[in-house]
Amino acid sequence: MLALTATERRARAAHDLRLGLPVGIQTSHGTWLVAAVESLGASRWAALKAAGTPELALTAWRSETLHIPVYDGDLARIEAPQTRDLAWLKAMADPSIDLATPMKGPFKPVRGGDATAHRTAIRLCKKAHLLPAALVLAVKSIPEGLSVLDAADLAEDTPVQLHEVSSARVPLEVSKLGRVHVFRPDDGSEEHYAIEIGAPDRHQPVLARLHSACFTGDLIGSLKCDCGPQLRAALAQIGAQGNGVLLYMNQEGRGIGLANKMRAYSLQDQGFDTVEANHRLGFEDDERDFALGAQMLKALGFSAVRLMTNNPGKLEKMQSSGVLVAERVPLKVGENPHNIAYLAVKASKSGHML
Repeated sequence: MLALTATERRARAAHDLRLGLPVGIQTSHGTWLVAAVESLGASRWAALKAAGTPELALTAWRSETLHIPVYDGDLARIEAPQTRDLAWLKAMADPSIDLATPMKGPFKPVRGGDATAHRTAIRLCKKAHLLPAALVLAVKSIPEGLSVLDAADLAEDTPVQLHEVSSARVPLEVSKLGRVHVFRPDDGSEEHYAIEIGAPDRHQPVLARLHSACFTGDLIGSLKCDCGPQLRAALAQIGAQGNGVLLYMNQEGRGIGLANKMRAYSLQDQGFDTVEANHRLGFEDDERDFALGAQMLKALGFSAVRLMTNNPGKLEKMQSSGVLVAERVPLKVGENPHNIAYLAVKASKSGHML
């Protein structure tokens, strides 16, 4: 009963990659060491090269930018030459410095064989909010003390489960009848919060906002997005009605983390739009998990919502997660000269109803 579960082993492996530690992966096809490029130090890079010829795994999006052939569908594999230093490796992973390091090739793509370890490594990098680029090295054995994932850990992909751990009354500017509920995921990732205002009827659709954390917009007043105005407008509308719920999800930067969001901003300054910047970094358009919001609502006793959103993806995920969307309540605020293009891309590429 004291042994780690598959969820806990995956969470530990992601944390170790974030620390710069290699992680072991064992499948029926062999044994590998994997390391996240972003957090890798010079001494461990040297040790990996001394042990063999590592392969660099990159997502198909990043590979497209570098003109590397993709033979594995969602990722590409290339040999990491012994002659290359750590600076080259970091440049391969980080497109925000492409202009400073334009010459990276030639590349030697790898095809054939099993890519399970490579695919797992990229997934763990994303979970750790690191750039999705990893080194993978076939080995005979895994050094003692490193985290190890096996085939069963990779096959089991259970959804993250949230559990309410605390709540307390918090008087707010929009209503003195505020209560904050804190939910903790079973994989040790970021906590999420439900701000309940008033006493919403659990038998009626609740006025709700599913809001993703935005440090720049919510806290320091960034004009590059509409997040801060949306947050304040949603709270004001719930307060004016007298009851409702705001779900504050710690999924910064559409789920890629603040550091990668700043890299995306750097790419936007080079002329790429929001979606293009995410793709160049190696991420999907949106890496968030809206099903977690549905979990929180159901845990609070709600089965139907009047959802304040312009995002059709949130509506679809609520419905597919067992929460009825009785009404979509538009939330069109926050346009300014600095984010007009950003909002246009939201509409044209992400289908937002603006």
